Amino acid sequence: MTASRDLSLAHWRKSGRSSGNGQCVEVADLGADIGVRDSKAPDAGHLTLSLQVWAAFMTQAKAGHYDG
Repeated sequence: MTASRDLSLAHWRKSGRSSGNGQCVEVADLGADIGVRDSKAPDAGHLTLSLQVWAAFMTQAKAGHYDG
């Protein structure tokens, strides 16, 4: 587990492909990591992923591995 960090200056953004239905996640570049949080509950916490894990997730998502 990593220590808490101050995310007050983090720049969170939604995907440009977000459908606007409120079912979105936001991501932030945290330097050596990527932050991921629920756009509907930004104060509920976030996940911190390494750049390597984020890259693997994005590769799989783009390949359709998570399509329902």
